[in-house]
Amino acid sequence: MITRDFDTFVSQLQETNQTLDFFCDFDKIAQNVEDIKLSLCILNSLIGATDMRNAVEAIWRRDKSAFNVMDILIAVRSGGKKKIIDSLGECVVLDTLFTSVDGVMEYLDTTGLREVFQKQKIRNLTDYVFGIETGLDTNARKNRSGHVMENMVARILDNGGIPYRKEIYSSEWHEITEVLGDDEKRFDFVIETPGKTFLMEVNFYSGGGSKLNEVARSYSDIAPKINSVPGFEFVWITDGIGWKSARNKLQEAYSIIPSIYNLTNIHDFINLVRERNSAL
Repeated sequence: MITRDFDTFVSQLQETNQTLDFFCDFDKIAQNVEDIKLSLCILNSLIGATDMRNAVEAIWRRDKSAFNVMDILIAVRSGGKKKIIDSLGECVVLDTLFTSVDGVMEYLDTTGLREVFQKQKIRNLTDYVFGIETGLDTNARKNRSGHVMENMVARILDNGGIPYRKEIYSSEWHEITEVLGDDEKRFDFVIETPGKTFLMEVNFYSGGGSKLNEVARSYSDIAPKINSVPGFEFVWITDGIGWKSARNKLQEAYSIIPSIYNLTNIHDFINLVRERNSAL
């Protein structure tokens, strides 16, 4: 019998789960640059141009579609949706500036890119945009954090020789659908053993916020419902010092959900699964 102690659980929470590959997805960054590389190479002719309008008109005559990528030069991916106030004080879609030479000139002048180009403060737009894409990629870190935790748990399960399935919807089981109602739930992992199926959620929070309270409240609601179905058990694997700011709500969930583990004691769960599998 495993002894559960909430204070011990909290003391084990880790400060971070971030490895060095968390910070930048360089494969994605390189692909984003490659997708617009031809246009960037054409726009390179603007760098060092003394007569900027003349240079813009030359590109316009050759391939005016090259200007369609210019929003990324100010670290914006508009996709035809970003709106700005133009020189006339009107609210317009940013991309509409790239439909005329006058619009391109307004864009270059107002953003300050004209001076950047003419004074050659940058030398190559492909390298410049690679840097911009690297910066924009930091916005994806929030999503990557969840994947990092999932990958860590997957490695632990793999190393423990525990078979599992990932991203499985509750609709797969009629009896689970009945207790959870109309809202379909996706579980990060499903582990099936003789006589019991474990439905698992995995997350990591290095910082606080209202979301932690919402997550704890949600799992406290669904766990008893799942556990009431014979042959099923809800398992929550969570970690991160962010929980210390939501300690009370986590403690409440800890008292309701029998199977809560962190990255330190997850091996207790691995051993439990092994015991059930060895009972064959």
